[in-house]
Formats: sequence, C-alpha cells, structure tokens
Amino acid sequence: MPSLRDIRRRIRSTQNMQKITKAMQVVSATRLRRAQAAVQATRPYAEKMVDVLATTAERATEYRHPYLERREGDRALLIVVTADRGLAGALNTNTLRAVNRYVNQHHRGQARYVTIGRKGRDFLARYRRDIVADVSGIKDRPGVGAILPAVSAALEEYDDGRADTLLLAYARWVSTLRQEAVVQTLLPISLPEVEAGRTAADYIYEPGPEAVLDALLPRYIETLVYEAVLENQASEHSARMVAMQNATNAAGDLIDSLTLTANKVRQATITAELMDIVGGAEALRKE
Repeated sequence: MPSLRDIRRRIRSTQNMQKITKAMQVVSATRLRRAQAAVQATRPYAEKMVDVLATTAERATEYRHPYLERREGDRALLIVVTADRGLAGALNTNTLRAVNRYVNQHHRGQARYVTIGRKGRDFLARYRRDIVADVSGIKDRPGVGAILPAVSAALEEYDDGRADTLLLAYARWVSTLRQEAVVQTLLPISLPEVEAGRTAADYIYEPGPEAVLDALLPRYIETLVYEAVLENQASEHSARMVAMQNATNAAGDLIDSLTLTANKVRQATITAELMDIVGGAEALRKE
C-alpha cells in the first residue's frame, strides 16, 4: 500500500489537473457560442446561393459549365477538414474513419487529399497518402481568405483534369452533444431542379447568365468549404467542452477515491501507533 505522503502528493497533482480541465471547459464553452453564431449566420447564405445558381443555370439552357458535367472515372480529390489540436474526444478520428470508409467503398482505396487542419494532415502523412496541399493553423473566427489557398489548389487539380470528382469531409455541428462526420460531393455540382409551378426570380443578368454562372460556381465552392470549416470549429469546441467536463468529473471521482484511501491509511497508521504504545505500556507494567 502506498504511503500517506504519496497519496497526498497524487491528490494535489489531480487537483491541479482538475483546475486545468475546468478552465479548458470554460474556454471551449465561450468559443462555442461564437462559433455557433457564425455557423447559423453562414447557413442561410449558402442556401440562398444554391437558389441563385439553380435559377441562373435554368436561364443558361444551352451552356453547361465544366463544374456541372459528370466525368467518367473514379479519381477522387478530398478536402479534409480537421482540427489543429487534440483533446476533443473522437471528433477527428470519426472524420478520418469516414474518409477512409468512403474512399475504400467508392474509389478502391485510391484518392488524393487537400488538408485543412494539422490532425488530418499528420494522419494522412503518417500513412503515406498523397497530399496535394495543406492549410493549417487557422484561427478562431477565420475569414474566407484563410481557406482560399486550399480551395484554389483543389480547383486547379480539377480544372487540369487530374481529378474526376471533388469531395469535402468535415464534422457537421448538430448540437452540443452531437457532431456528425460528413463526406459530401463538391464537384460535379448537383443543383436542385426548380419545383413545378414555382415562379423563379426574374433576375437581370449582365453581361449574361453564362458569365454570371462562371463567376458564381467557384464562389459557391469557396462558400461550402468555408461553411465546413466553421461547422468543424463549432464541433471541435463542443467535443472539447464535453471531453473536458468528463475529465473534470473523472478527476473529482479520483480525488474522492484517493481521499478515502488516504483516510484509511491514516487511520491504519494511528491504530498501529496506538497498538505500539499500548504494547509498550503493558510491557513496562509487567516488569
């Protein structure tokens, strides 16, 4: 059995760790509120952009942009969005597992990658995957410019014909306790059909719907990737907050258990000392 001094030293170290995890939980909760507001503000913009693209493509009846045409072949390029830091539970692991599962099922285990976030980059590099470009170290509340190098590299690969499909993988924020690993297709773009009987907006195009479509489609891809980064950040803060709360509770349980053990050791020590005193007194009385 460990000594009382060792147990007390372990209690102090666990208490210090509990303070750290509690502080990290509070920080993640604060950042989550900002990230959640950013996600909720971005979603309507992306949804409205889909409506505008669908209407524009309907006007350009004789023009098909390369981003709207399906290609033969299964050469895939994935934009993988992960966190830069750990201590977020199984968030990054679930995303990377979803990526591997999708690639093995649909692309015979062969794909190339553009990574946003150190965790995804390090994982793919460890297993010697073909990484085309990497953007890491993105701060909280990033602007669109932070993800443009990754999007530009991915679109260049697609434009040059080195990929037949462009995919996006990230952790979608559903709620504080739920995050979903998502793998979705970016290119070719599947625009929703205009519902029957629905009156489309009567836009005025200058110089024409074809030129507007050429300008909007790359912006649409940038918007989707930017939204994915914000969703992943919200998921990261949620997962880290829950993980730190669990760690804080576990530290509290460990402190209670160690305190009980320390009391037992202390009581056993006192009992042993009393027995020694009583035994010594009895020996002196007999003499």
